[in-house]
Amino acid sequence: MSSSAARIVKGIELNLGKPLPGYEAQKRMEPSVRVDLLGNTTPNQSTRKSAVMILLYPSGQGFNFVLIKRQTYDGPHSGQMSLPGGKFDDTDQTLDDTALRETYEEVGVEPGQVRLLGRLTELYIPVSNMVVQPFVGFTPQKPMFTPNLQEVEYIVEVPLTDLLAEANKSVRVISSHGRPITAPYYNLNNEMVWGATAMILSEFEEVARMIL
Repeated sequence: MSSSAARIVKGIELNLGKPLPGYEAQKRMEPSVRVDLLGNTTPNQSTRKSAVMILLYPSGQGFNFVLIKRQTYDGPHSGQMSLPGGKFDDTDQTLDDTALRETYEEVGVEPGQVRLLGRLTELYIPVSNMVVQPFVGFTPQKPMFTPNLQEVEYIVEVPLTDLLAEANKSVRVISSHGRPITAPYYNLNNEMVWGATAMILSEFEEVARMIL
């Protein structure tokens, strides 16, 4: 890894240890409606914890991160573009463990390959009644991705510079669970990335802009 790449990674790690941009950054990509099917907007006694991973790795003169296209299933995030991640379970001691385990289970990257740089602001997802903790990780070489085809339809590798490009942001009206909503989104590799994933990436975008 070049000295400039190492400087960028260290800068992101340092910024993740400082006060985070938080909801002010997340809300730039917030859909017009963020409620569950009963209209709830806040965590409750049955809310579960989860974690996702923004996994960075060198690519050419810059960095990529990985997104997954979820398989179609009977659930709130069916067929969506997402970050690797999932629910905290009894085998996890911490949410760090959840993020690393799910990254391994979904895209085949061993936990020992990943250096955790820090965490972003947690986000409540009403439609799945989850509080998600985003982590940022780094591998010094491009991983050999192996998608779990039971959960992942395919993997998308995204240049970090694409996340920072204003031309890749737009808004459209979509139908979500039978309701029309206005959804800001990133167009990344011709994929519409919206909802909680876009909100998480919006905060990471601001952290990355401090360095790049």
